[in-house]
Amino acid sequence: MSSAKLKTIILAITALFLAVSIIAFPKVSVDASLNGLKLWWNVVFPSLLPFFIVSELMIGFGIVTFIGVLLEPIMRPIFKVPGAGAFVFVMGLASGFPAGAKITSRLYEEKKLTKTEAERLASFTNFSNPLFIFGVVAYGFFHQAALGIVFALSHYLGNICVGLIMRFYRPNERSLSEKERATPAIFIKALKHMHRERIRNKQPLGKMLGDAVQTSVSTLLMVGGFIILFSVLNQLFARLHITDSIAYVIKHLLLLLHFSPDLSKGIVPGLFEITVGAKNISSLQAPLLQQVIVACFILGFAGFSIQAQVASILADAKLSAKPFFIGRLIHGTASACAAFVLFQYVDIKQSSFQVNAVVESLENHILPENWTSYLQIGSSVTLITLIIYILTKAYANMKKI
Repeated sequence: MSSAKLKTIILAITALFLAVSIIAFPKVSVDASLNGLKLWWNVVFPSLLPFFIVSELMIGFGIVTFIGVLLEPIMRPIFKVPGAGAFVFVMGLASGFPAGAKITSRLYEEKKLTKTEAERLASFTNFSNPLFIFGVVAYGFFHQAALGIVFALSHYLGNICVGLIMRFYRPNERSLSEKERATPAIFIKALKHMHRERIRNKQPLGKMLGDAVQTSVSTLLMVGGFIILFSVLNQLFARLHITDSIAYVIKHLLLLLHFSPDLSKGIVPGLFEITVGAKNISSLQAPLLQQVIVACFILGFAGFSIQAQVASILADAKLSAKPFFIGRLIHGTASACAAFVLFQYVDIKQSSFQVNAVVESLENHILPENWTSYLQIGSSVTLITLIIYILTKAYANMKKI
């Protein structure tokens, strides 16, 4: 039997098994779907939509070209990507998964990156949202705002390590961009390139804005589908005791590392969805250092849910997701190692001035109040945007008739 036929049979059996499981456990499936939908509706959609729209407009206005020329002398020697990669890096860091992959794919479609550069860039420009790291994981789950410094620095350093390693991915390919040197005239040259890019894009502002909204909403609808799907899978696997079987194997790996075997109860769900994994890890009876190291690995690994979202976005642009998958393993491992080192230098009870400021603000319940208001606003933003999106699509289809 050929490998293609075997793959077809395996995929068919897997799909049939999932369909039967959903039918067999309808309440579990519906509850999990609702939880995933609430997460997407209240948080993910309103959080990512502004970043997606702004990034589309910045590409159209030539701002990304300006940043690309200006930062080419920095990004090219360090990461072997064009200067525009700095824009992707910052936007991915600020907005969280899967913004880095989305913007990278867009730049590749605009021919600002080669295929290899795009795959290389996507591997290290996807991050967990800073609000999620500091507010949800550090304060909400671990009840130690100071740990946010450890989580964040470990997470960012881990991704930088991925970038430094991935610079050797297909190292001999030639770049589309010019090799710039850091000279006083580079700023003027960057402005000229930005103006040329804006003139080249002759679309009116209204058309650009409309296209940016439609593209962003379409991507976020896909992201929502993956969130709901993996929320259901996570609960079904737990109900079918598949999670327990995987945890049994991971227990032995943890014992080899002299870690508490109970941490496997948080690692397995974390392999599918980082929020559930981080929450479970924080509630287990294990040394805090071990909990932090494992949580940092989960944050770097990102979970199969996010990996599937990124793979889908890259596939639409005909980019390989293999460098991204390899990067998640490197990211998780490097973040865990960084957490082990950084934890020794962070006093959880008596932290630095910056950490104390965060702790004080959180203890005054600023975060919970803002978070509740944010959820209410987020729900309204999602509803209004989807209504506008549906009306716009309907109007466009009517014009075609």
